[in-house]
Amino acid sequence: MISSEILVLIGTAATLGFVHTVLGPDHYLPFIVISRARKWSLAKTLLISFFCGLGHVLSSVVLGFVGIALGLAVTRLTSVESFRGGAAAWLLISFGFAYFIWGMHRAIRNRPHKHIHVHVDGEKHDHLHTHQVEHSHVHDEKKGTSLTPWILFIIFVFGPCEPLIPLVMYPAMKQNISGLILVTIAFGLTTILTMLTIIAVSSWGVKFLRLGRLERYAHALAGGMIFISGLSVQFLGL
Repeated sequence: MISSEILVLIGTAATLGFVHTVLGPDHYLPFIVISRARKWSLAKTLLISFFCGLGHVLSSVVLGFVGIALGLAVTRLTSVESFRGGAAAWLLISFGFAYFIWGMHRAIRNRPHKHIHVHVDGEKHDHLHTHQVEHSHVHDEKKGTSLTPWILFIIFVFGPCEPLIPLVMYPAMKQNISGLILVTIAFGLTTILTMLTIIAVSSWGVKFLRLGRLERYAHALAGGMIFISGLSVQFLGL
């Protein structure tokens, strides 16, 4: 029988998970813009997002259970979470900046230019040509994309779920261990499902976005948006 206190905590945990995710653009923006730039399928985008979200939640859950088992004060765990949050924000800022620079380099290399052809009869004609698109190799593209999901995963593992330990896990522990588990699951499921819903809807929508001549800057734009997202987390507390 679930007590009324645990039911209230489950509802609180679900609400906090939802609000925590929606108000933090770093939970979904990187996946949306990277997916658009790299032309990932929706299935691939959601799979990567799921594992990143799972790592994001479990890192705080493990820390919370260890802290409770060792009898650590909530203030000490909050300090650890604060440190992890700062580290994750700077990792996101660094990744966004590096991706922006790489995207600009790629865009400059892919600048359209003209080639003039002279036929044996003396007739000349020219056409626009882009080396990156026409001469890129599939194997090179796979090498370029293989590291990105891992970088995102590492950043999300560092990123804490700030409300989870002080506002959810510790109050639930005062009831019983089964209540603690239920409340933690409610928070984790709501966080991940909210992430996936926002990413799925937004990724579907941005597929219809046509950048025209700016298309070759898609990677640079993605990096810039991730960079700004990291700054907002670090300096605005989003």
